[in-house]
Amino acid sequence: MRREDSDRGAATTERSLAARRRGQEALLLGLSVLIGCSGYAYTGLSVNGTLPNGFPAFAAGMACLALVPHLVIRRCAPCADPLILPLAVVLSGLGLVLLFRLDFAYGARYKGSEPTAPEQSLWTVAGVAVCVGVLLVLRDHRRLRRHGHAVMAGALVLLMAPALFPGDTYGAKRWIFVGPLSLQPGEFAKTMIAVYFAGYLVRHRDALAGSGRGLLGVRLPPVRQLGPILGVWVLSLLVLVLERDLGTSLIFFGLFVVMLYTATERTGWVAVGVLMAAVGAAFVGSAEPHVQGRIAAWLHPFAVYLPEDRQPPGTGSDQLAHALFGFGSGGVTGTGLGQGHPELIGFAGRSDFILTTVGEELGMAGTMAVLLLYALLVQRGMSVALGCPDPFGKLLAVGLAASLALQVFVVGGGVMGLIPLTGKVLPFLAKGGSSLVANWLLVALLVRVSDAAGRAREEEARA
Repeated sequence: MRREDSDRGAATTERSLAARRRGQEALLLGLSVLIGCSGYAYTGLSVNGTLPNGFPAFAAGMACLALVPHLVIRRCAPCADPLILPLAVVLSGLGLVLLFRLDFAYGARYKGSEPTAPEQSLWTVAGVAVCVGVLLVLRDHRRLRRHGHAVMAGALVLLMAPALFPGDTYGAKRWIFVGPLSLQPGEFAKTMIAVYFAGYLVRHRDALAGSGRGLLGVRLPPVRQLGPILGVWVLSLLVLVLERDLGTSLIFFGLFVVMLYTATERTGWVAVGVLMAAVGAAFVGSAEPHVQGRIAAWLHPFAVYLPEDRQPPGTGSDQLAHALFGFGSGGVTGTGLGQGHPELIGFAGRSDFILTTVGEELGMAGTMAVLLLYALLVQRGMSVALGCPDPFGKLLAVGLAASLALQVFVVGGGVMGLIPLTGKVLPFLAKGGSSLVANWLLVALLVRVSDAAGRAREEEARA
């Protein structure tokens, strides 16, 4: 009887802890929906002086997009982290608000400009549907390890597929065109590569962590174990040369180095990775005109306003200059939603330069708030990795969080002038169906791994 009472008490405690987490998640989801609806209403009031006609539909849609995955998590992943889903919902809501605001600006300045917020709403529904589907089908993240080679083969096909399609888009080959639809396969490839790397590093961690020679106080890995990083380095260079896609190349190589260091705890791998990245950047930067133009525009953002005979080669775009002007005019608190001029940037204002709209109309405070939301989502991924009981889950969570962090860095750093522009889109906020669906897939995997971590933490507490 005592054992039965103990088991009954443990089950009751587990249910109560799971219910507490889901209650916290529900409260945060309500706040996320409120933030999105407030921003949508404020934008309409600021631009037209009235509530938007579609406000009831927007509010109902936001509520459904939060409620449906919450109910699925409550059923299929009750011990999952309570912050991951609300963070994804609030970022997606902010993205819809910003695109709704930009539709007004572009419609007033450019004749025939099509609104993008309705299409982005449909892609948000698709992304949440993918998230829900993954949670319903994938009940144990460790099943992914068995299909690592197939996942990597698919990732390589997606990664290299744009090079086979004719035509460039804005200087880079990162799109696949199927009729009227366009797809950025690199957005999905980064998640698939994280799955493969996690399985590969679990199998070969001991060999990769072997001792090697020391150089300037840094213990370098053995020469015979440099094969994996050399292969990834060559592949990232091929992506950069054949597709002129600087952003995907940086994320791909950086992701592998981060996961390699996490698996081996060897700083030598970081040193080798940084050295190889520098060599590759120098080689491609001197040989690829598109990359040279990116670097020139980064080094001389205001050279476009000089006479043509004094402009350095490759500095014909004024996008970065307008972005810096926008950040500067926003100040600390911003001009207010609907009161800036983000449309001056041109076509990219809805994609990688959407952060400039935040900086101009919400100010430095709003920009820091958005970046802190990303940082908190990355932190929750790392926390999941620390609590996950199996090595594959640990590395998978690290890889997913690192891919998100790297993409935010290369996009945010580019539009702020810290690094050259890469052309990648800001996760959840920017226009792009591929990016939105891929990032909701990332959220689903993080939720699934966090459920395993939560169960392990509760079992440890009971023991």
